[in-house]
Amino acid sequence: MITYSATLDVPRPLAQYLCRLLQADRRARGTRRGRRALTAFAQAVLVLRWFRQDTALTALARDAGISIATGYRYLHEGIDVLAAQDLPDVLRERLAAGETHVILDGTLIPSDRVAETTLGSRGTPIHLWYSGKHRRFGANIQFVATADGFPLWVSDALPGSTHDLTAARTHRVTGALYAAAAQGLLTLADQGYQGTGIGIHMPTKAPADGNTLDTDTVCRNMLLTSLRCLGERAAALLTTRWKALDRITLCPKRIGSITKAALVLTQFEHAGRY
Repeated sequence: MITYSATLDVPRPLAQYLCRLLQADRRARGTRRGRRALTAFAQAVLVLRWFRQDTALTALARDAGISIATGYRYLHEGIDVLAAQDLPDVLRERLAAGETHVILDGTLIPSDRVAETTLGSRGTPIHLWYSGKHRRFGANIQFVATADGFPLWVSDALPGSTHDLTAARTHRVTGALYAAAAQGLLTLADQGYQGTGIGIHMPTKAPADGNTLDTDTVCRNMLLTSLRCLGERAAALLTTRWKALDRITLCPKRIGSITKAALVLTQFEHAGRY
C-alpha cells in the first residue's frame, strides 16, 4: 500500500466556515465533546473533498479512519447544514444595487438511472427522472442569476421529466419575480417559459403556420438572447467548480439540497464580488 499527501484546492476560510456550521449543528444536537469519530474540521474536509473532487465515499472513509456508514452520515450532515442556511432576499438586494434585470433558467443535475415511472402527456408510461431534452436521468433545478451570470438562488429538485415552466410555477418563484418586476427589476428567460406572466421577458417563438417574424420582433429576440445567454454561466459556475454535480450517486431526492449546498459554497468563495 502506498500513502501520499494531497492538497485540496479550496480556500481554508471556506473549510473553517463549514467547520463553524458543523460545530453549531453538533451543539444543537446535544453531542458531547469527544464522542465523534472526527473533529468538525476533519468532517468539513471530508464534505469539501466530496463536493470538489467527487471522491468515492469508500476512499473518504478509509482516509478518515471511519466506517463507510459513518462517512455517509457525516456527508449528509454537511450537506444539510449548508443547504439550511438562510439566503438573503436576493431580488431586494438586486433592486437596491440598481440592477435592471435578473435571469431565470433551469438545468438538469444528472443522476444515476432511476426506475420510477409516471404517465406522460400522451398517457404512456415514461421514466419520471428522465429528461428527454437532455437525454439523461437527473433532477430539474431552477435558478435565478445576476445579469452577468452569477447564481443567486436555486430551487429544490423536481424529477427530470418536469418542464421548466411547470417547475417554476411549482416552486412559486414566478410570484416573487412578478413583485420584483413591479418595482423595476425585470426577468429574462428562454422560450421554455412562454406564458409565465408579466415582467418575465422571453424571445417570441416563430409562428407555427410557417409565417416569419417581423424585423422588429427578430431584433428584440436577438437582444433578449444576447442578454439572457449570460445566465448559462451560473449553472456552469456550480457544475464545473463542484465535481460532485457532474453526476449525483446519492438519492435523487437529495439533489436539491446538494445543489443548494454548492450554491452556499460558491457564494462564500465569491463573497464581496456580488
